[in-house]
Amino acid sequence: MKRVALAVAALLAATAVPTASVFAKPPQRQSPDLADVIFTEIEKRLIREYYAGSPHAAPDNLPPGIRKRLARGKGLPPGIAKRYLPADLEGRLPPRAGVERRVIGSDVVLVAIATNIVLDIIFDAIKR
Repeated sequence: MKRVALAVAALLAATAVPTASVFAKPPQRQSPDLADVIFTEIEKRLIREYYAGSPHAAPDNLPPGIRKRLARGKGLPPGIAKRYLPADLEGRLPPRAGVERRVIGSDVVLVAIATNIVLDIIFDAIKR
């Protein structure tokens, strides 16, 4: 009986001692490159030139309260009307993984697909 008790005690002691891997820090995620979360200057220029160069649908005017809630780092306000960029404009822009460009009112936003978080905004990209 003593041998069984000693064996159980030894087994418990061996499993109770944490290994180094338990206390190891998880690998650090690399912070995304700034170019991955904002519009590049080329994108801004192409978008502004596209909307300035030809007549397009007039922008929907957002109520001022909704426009104030449209901010970088926040989620899109619920129920907000958003449209995709025209296909010919989207074709001119460099492809991006995990994000999409949307038109909201007169602004163009860069939104993370997974979280619906606004990453960047080009205010007044569409002029009347």
